Amino acid sequence: MVYKVYYQESMERNPKRELTQSFYLEADSQADAYAMAQKNTDYNIETVEELSDAALVYEQADPEFKFTKFN
Repeated sequence: MVYKVYYQESMERNPKRELTQSFYLEADSQADAYAMAQKNTDYNIETVEELSDAALVYEQADPEFKFTKFN
């Protein structure tokens, strides 16, 4: 399944909607996606959203779309 992870780059500052960024990853469950994001980044993870097929097609239309892979 594909998940969109919303995050703030800094754990030091209060989250501001204007500064929210995101990346995409593949995982078996939402909990796995959250755990991978927490383990492999220093970001303040806001939420993890499973993308429907239609939402994935929409997101892939963005030329900047790419999956994040962790080792």
